[in-house]
Amino acid sequence: MSRIDRLITERCPDGVKFKIIGDFVSRPANIRWADYPDTEFQYIDLTSVDRATHAITATSAITSENAPSRAQQVVHEGDVIFGTTRPMLKRYAVIPREYDGQICSTGFCVLRPDNNIVLTNFLFHLLGKDEFYAYVESNERGASYPAIPDNIVKKFRVPVPPLEIQQEIVAILDRFTKLEAELEAELEAELEARRAQYRHYRDALLTFDERTDSQASKQASKQATRITALGEIGNFTRGRRFTKEDVVEHGIPSIHYGEIYTRYGVAASSTISHVRADMARQLRYAQPNDVVIAAVSETVEDVGKAVAWLGDEAVAVHDDCFVFSHSMNPKFVSYFFQTEAFHVQKNKHVARAKVKRLSGESLAKIRIPVPPREEQERVVSILDKFDALVNHLSSGLPAEINARRRQYEHYRDQLLTFREAA
Repeated sequence: MSRIDRLITERCPDGVKFKIIGDFVSRPANIRWADYPDTEFQYIDLTSVDRATHAITATSAITSENAPSRAQQVVHEGDVIFGTTRPMLKRYAVIPREYDGQICSTGFCVLRPDNNIVLTNFLFHLLGKDEFYAYVESNERGASYPAIPDNIVKKFRVPVPPLEIQQEIVAILDRFTKLEAELEAELEAELEARRAQYRHYRDALLTFDERTDSQASKQASKQATRITALGEIGNFTRGRRFTKEDVVEHGIPSIHYGEIYTRYGVAASSTISHVRADMARQLRYAQPNDVVIAAVSETVEDVGKAVAWLGDEAVAVHDDCFVFSHSMNPKFVSYFFQTEAFHVQKNKHVARAKVKRLSGESLAKIRIPVPPREEQERVVSILDKFDALVNHLSSGLPAEINARRRQYEHYRDQLLTFREAA
């Protein structure tokens, strides 16, 4: 019997008490910007939190003059922050000493636990459990930009064993995460080197000398390439709205814009979600070989991500996506949407409100190289090999990193599962 098991037997023979989070956290204060006219703060936005390591990786300097409207909450060392906007992206972190007294976005729920009841890192590890995200998913609101209110987050019930037991569990999980982080850092460094190499070859393979149409016709035998607007070689159709309530286990295959960021790669031949069959007539569809483009995102960098639809049937597309119908190799187009050349053009057209958006008219203006079909297929064949090596979780370094994370999640869930006291 382990020390933790012995402690549970001794201290909690009848089970562990559960409490709602709101019972042991205090409310953070908002900043009064008028009191700090010349003070510079570090701003923790949603994108500041790394979704894999749950560390704060990048902040921006703000003052009362340039602070975004969401820069309101004062955080302190030991606070646990959880991103309530698009919460299934799992942006949560513990505030370290270096950010004590700094500002975070109102897109976070700030949880300041009473450490006489629940330890900071015990709460942090609890926020990674599947049970919490099942609760979040059932309570988030909004289809295009889903969110969960702070007060609903604080109604989630968690086990609260005696502090001695919490300390033992935290010590084990913290050691595990430290070792995992060290290994991941080594693997990530190697993986990033490969990704940089991949990006270099991808952009090189998708860069062509521009030819006029007359030159292209004269030099077709020399693999001449014309560069033209996407609107000249295809058309863009916006999807139709469906909500979380319309999603079912079996029905019409569907692609939601949020899934393009989190669940799909360059191409897909099957969907991860379906919508109600009785909606068939009111939906819009991508046909096989169309490219589906996410038109909304939290960041300028992410908006415009594309997935080539390679399935055998039509697939329903959310209204925050565009379907690009064309006659090119669909994966060639999807790969092009990853290139620096695409992003440079795209960035000129993104509407930079709180939610970043692209219109179909803007997408149609972006210029793409159009080499002969056999050259498109050659480029795709090469990039597929790189993509499999670098990005697929089924092979190579990403698989090893994923295995370490799953190992941590297994031990976390084992250690944080308790029988509830009657």
